[in-house]
Amino acid sequence: MTALADTAAPDGSDRAAVMVMLLGEEDAARLLSGLSPDELRTLGAKMCAIGDIGPGAISEAIASFAESAGQSGISSHGRIENVRRIMTGALGEVKADSLMRRVAPPEETPRTPALEIAQWLEPDVLIPLIRDEHPQAIAVLLVQLDPAAAAAVLAGLPDELQTPVVHRVATLGPVSPEAIAILEETLATKIARSHGKAPLTMGGVREAGDIINRAARSVEKRIMPAIGKLDKKLAKELENEMFKFEHLFELDTKMIGQLLREIESEVLIDALKGVEEEQREHFFGAMSSRAADGLRDEIEARGRIKRADVDAAQKAIIAIAKRLAAEGTIVFGNGGDEDYV
Repeated sequence: MTALADTAAPDGSDRAAVMVMLLGEEDAARLLSGLSPDELRTLGAKMCAIGDIGPGAISEAIASFAESAGQSGISSHGRIENVRRIMTGALGEVKADSLMRRVAPPEETPRTPALEIAQWLEPDVLIPLIRDEHPQAIAVLLVQLDPAAAAAVLAGLPDELQTPVVHRVATLGPVSPEAIAILEETLATKIARSHGKAPLTMGGVREAGDIINRAARSVEKRIMPAIGKLDKKLAKELENEMFKFEHLFELDTKMIGQLLREIESEVLIDALKGVEEEQREHFFGAMSSRAADGLRDEIEARGRIKRADVDAAQKAIIAIAKRLAAEGTIVFGNGGDEDYV
């Protein structure tokens, strides 16, 4: 049996063994119950082998534990239930329940599997599932959702439901576990009925467009005419998906400059009103400082404009970009080595 002296350099398992032996038997048993068989064998062997433990080794183990705990922190997830279990073990269920009612903050409405799934559903999918439910049940669901999603769901409910639902959201208060269970069962049934046997949707025009955008230009030149012969409507949808305004941000400064020479100032101002300042920098960077500052001022002075005007301006620029790409002046995506001579 080897003594763990003050001058020794204990490893991680040494320190773990020391910390366990500092605990009372019940606490140590509770801690060990959460370990795997391999961990228990390693720790048990270490506890039996280390012999006498010097005061310095104990101090080092405690300091190491404190440092490790300080780095990892203690999660608040499930905190109230953890405290409740500790209090119940110490005081008994009746006393612990009385104490927790006084000291614990109001608990959030539990999120059960169906409620978790509901958070991932689009509002237009969720609305048909709940529009026939009682306003109280709808209110409980809405408070589980992201505010933007909850607002969209509320707007999609029948007019006569909207006011009572908002009233119940505002006055909801504590929700009984029984009410949550009923809502969970209802949602689970409806989600399973509507989507449980639905096939997994894969692919689509957007995905196909992304693949072509990332392929060599020769691939696009070969595939697009062939798809046009098979399905003209699909070819048009693919073309629209392949050329979007955000794809212009991938062009280098020289290509952006060539594009800007073809765009009228008013059209550019309207188009850039619809993008973030960071994205505008792709265009500003291809201009002189004076021209860029002037364009910034004009965009700011334009004030609010309709989304339709922004879309129209961006489509006009896309059309110019497509023409320049067809002429070989600018190149989208991966040009591919085979396009160069």
